[in-house]
Amino acid sequence: MVGQVIQIRQNDGKAINQYFCRMNTEIINIGNELLIGQVINTNAAWMASKMSQAGFAIRLVSVIPDDPDAILEALAAAESRSEIVLVTGGLGPTKDDLTKETFCKYFKTRLVFHEASFEDVTRIFSNRGIPMSELNRKQAEIPESSTPISNKNGTAPGMWFEKTSSDNRKVVFVSMPGVPFEMKPMLENSVIPMLKNIFPSRSIVHRTILTQGIGESFLSDILESWELKLPGFITLAYLPQPGLVRLRLSGTGDDPLSVREAVDAEVKKLYTIIPDYIYGEEEDLLEEIIGKMLTDRGATLSTAESCTGGYIAHLITSIPGSSGYFKGSIIAYSNEVKSGELNVKETDLVTYGAVSEQVVIQMALGVQKKLSTTYSIATSGIAGPAGGTNEKPVGLTWIAVAGPSGVQASSFLFGENRERNIRKTALEALNLLRKQMLDAGC
Repeated sequence: MVGQVIQIRQNDGKAINQYFCRMNTEIINIGNELLIGQVINTNAAWMASKMSQAGFAIRLVSVIPDDPDAILEALAAAESRSEIVLVTGGLGPTKDDLTKETFCKYFKTRLVFHEASFEDVTRIFSNRGIPMSELNRKQAEIPESSTPISNKNGTAPGMWFEKTSSDNRKVVFVSMPGVPFEMKPMLENSVIPMLKNIFPSRSIVHRTILTQGIGESFLSDILESWELKLPGFITLAYLPQPGLVRLRLSGTGDDPLSVREAVDAEVKKLYTIIPDYIYGEEEDLLEEIIGKMLTDRGATLSTAESCTGGYIAHLITSIPGSSGYFKGSIIAYSNEVKSGELNVKETDLVTYGAVSEQVVIQMALGVQKKLSTTYSIATSGIAGPAGGTNEKPVGLTWIAVAGPSGVQASSFLFGENRERNIRKTALEALNLLRKQMLDAGC
């Protein structure tokens, strides 16, 4: 347990001090395959999410090699600063998995045969109809000072250790398999309930608001006054991605209902401050929201894409049921296709260029007419990294959205990274369509 004095600013602007206790938790993922990028470390994100939901604060996540010295060093460092240490990986039957032996060295104990774990191993091999080798039998050996954690989905049991640190803190170490299919139910069904029986945890409530069409710094300026008045137990995080910014509100307290109500009240204020920029919450996808709106209106959509090269169509068709509202796309990458398929005037292509308001409007109207859709989206831009000029730099993009009320076009200057420009253009286009449908009110 680590005590921390935090200064809280009340709504009247006066500062008060309040004493909080926080339980430090850290995650150690073992695996050479993680360090060289051969396998993506999805365990860390999932574990951090589940622990946070359970009320345990994550202090540190680290990835280390399958090396005894590295494991010993990581365990010692974790003990010096944390109360809960979650370790994954290195529990396989092969000779290169040395975690159990290393834990024995760290806790000054020895491996012993555990009958209940052996029964789990036997059951798994029996169910699979394959013989069990001596190596697999060794999976039932665990450090004598540990408490085994049953693994119903694999042959390696988890291991629970308790130790008193040099500064007289109780520290729990939990070693689990690195295979997600085995680790996840072990953490959720066994480890977290066991931890809650030992350590006090506080309710942590998260709510994430999704915004589009405004940058992080501009958003921060608009929200500054509201942010400064947030209660001391609620924090705000800005989480930018190409084309959007997530706003995550996190509340902490002993009463989950009160925390939830307080967080919800602040979110309600957000909707009054930046209504034009909020398009959803949590894991909502713009393409999914667009699909629902089109379905509810009995409307259809088509796209004419130049700089996005079909990426908008890809996003739309990634949603199940999109065939009910999406008719198709014309990837008009060349001027010949723009004029031949979308009836863009060749004189306008020469006079204004492909990346222009005049051309993108004609593209939107052309595909709307050709495919007989209610709405259409058109894009034309300079995605980069080459092709820019002083008048039209890399990142300049025109987007047009056509609908029953007419056609609207807007220009953007996104930057110099090609992939980011394509992603930003697609999200901006979908959000412009969303806004047009909302404005239509039908």
